[in-house]
Amino acid sequence: MTGRTETRFARARELLEGVGHTPLVELRELAALPAGTRLFAKLESTNPGGSLKDRPVARMLAAACEAGHLEDGRRILDSSSGNAGIAYAMLGAALGLEVTLVVPGNASAERLDRIRAHGAELILTDPIEGYDFALREARRLATAHPERYWHADQYANDDNWRAHYETTGVEILEQMAARTGAAPAAFVAGVGTGGTITGVGRRLREASPEVFIGCVRPELFPGIEGLKPLGHPGDIVPRILDETLIDERLEITLEDAVTTARELARQGLFVGPSSGAYVLAACRLAQRHGFASVVTILNDGGERYGTTGMWAR
Repeated sequence: MTGRTETRFARARELLEGVGHTPLVELRELAALPAGTRLFAKLESTNPGGSLKDRPVARMLAAACEAGHLEDGRRILDSSSGNAGIAYAMLGAALGLEVTLVVPGNASAERLDRIRAHGAELILTDPIEGYDFALREARRLATAHPERYWHADQYANDDNWRAHYETTGVEILEQMAARTGAAPAAFVAGVGTGGTITGVGRRLREASPEVFIGCVRPELFPGIEGLKPLGHPGDIVPRILDETLIDERLEITLEDAVTTARELARQGLFVGPSSGAYVLAACRLAQRHGFASVVTILNDGGERYGTTGMWAR
């Protein structure tokens, strides 16, 4: 690591040290939760950037700096549905690095405002075209202007899943051992980049080969922010996604995800729609299979979705 890189990390050390080590909360008295199942969730909104995405972005940027990819003044470039964009913008500002983000135009206003607040450049793409179009545009820019951009490419960057293998998965095992004395019987997540389900899934399977892994698949339209439906012609399957880990896929509608997020809010947990989808899928899997314990992820906070009408009654 060069002297310049060491200086960058020194100025951002306290912020980086705040990433991870999130609480594991037990969810009780949910309408869909069967008797006999204990459901736990990682509260990722407590990260400095307010979401799970702080973990992989911190790891990807650290690796890029250590490899010297950003020593020549190139900008960090990636596509994002919003949460990773916030993490890039926040950590880029802390590290003194310039950031360009390609984001679908239907990302919530709160997410876009936070990205702009950190000084990142935003390129908005046609919302009808979805996340894959934003990804293709980021790749086009990186190919056309290699002297200007370092493309983090969270969909194909192994430091993405490794962040969850080395932090999120480890924390789940340690916290579950303290709470229940054992690894979880099941884990539920979705696929945005594939980093979470791949990294956590691999770590849990090493500790407990019998752990069941469920994957949330949103409906094609209107979809759930941050999640890819997959399984449709033309979908870009993230390179880092290890599909062999997945035991079962569950389709969750946006309406049901929002209803569950509202139920969680009534219990004091203010989360976004993807978290609602994960919790509902975890409950349905528990109904079907009778798991003693299930762990899932609460990806971000509900304050990022006010302008979407999610909380209007």
